[in-house]
Amino acid sequence: MLAKPRPLDRIVEVEAGVAAEAAGFDALYGHLNPLKIIERSARELFHGEIAAVSSFGADSAVLLHMIAEIDRTLPVIFLDTGKHFEETLGYRDALAADFGLTDIRVITPDEAALGRIDPTGNLNETDTDACCDVRKVEPLARGVEPFRAWFTGRKRFQASTRAALPVFEAVGSRIRINPLAHWTTSDQAAYMRAHALRENPLVAYGYLSIGCFPCTQPVQPGEDARSGRWAGHAKTECGIHLSGLEKSLTDASL
Repeated sequence: MLAKPRPLDRIVEVEAGVAAEAAGFDALYGHLNPLKIIERSARELFHGEIAAVSSFGADSAVLLHMIAEIDRTLPVIFLDTGKHFEETLGYRDALAADFGLTDIRVITPDEAALGRIDPTGNLNETDTDACCDVRKVEPLARGVEPFRAWFTGRKRFQASTRAALPVFEAVGSRIRINPLAHWTTSDQAAYMRAHALRENPLVAYGYLSIGCFPCTQPVQPGEDARSGRWAGHAKTECGIHLSGLEKSLTDASL
């Protein structure tokens, strides 16, 4: 008699299949220009089951403009951590109006979890990883849970940790798509100019990667775009693009 498959076995099987699917998509479509990648993904590969995740940060306008060219109703997930710059919140609303985006979904940290883990609101001063987990990783897992795939604006040039970034990648049982992965700073700047896109006002002050205000500072000359994030710490990613999100996505409580 065959042994009954265990739930964990099923999860591993599904994730292996999704990893193979992501690798196949990357081989087939990863070389296309970003607009074609977005169009193919939104209209064919994941029609009705895809969203975008945007920080409305330093270089968010390009991806959102492209998405609006394809489908202005596509859901755009924004994490309101409670620690954003006011300029970022204003920029979010301005870009949504500029591009006619109709489905901005604001996701916030779980209030009960904040009460337990960060009751004073100062957790970032003692444990940045725990702060990001409760304010970003878990909320984003809830935000993308209804979808099979989502777009991000990540690019290889942004940091050494992203140097090998694929266009299509598996995150647990879902697929994350980085249409701009191969772009350079010149590509980014040229697109912004060509379409006269609004820039996050903090960029003018040297903020080239923008997160929560307690953990973000201007970038120094010669440093990569993400060097102003968690300056003085070994930390380079908040966790939403790492294995922590995958763990949250497969957590039985979701």
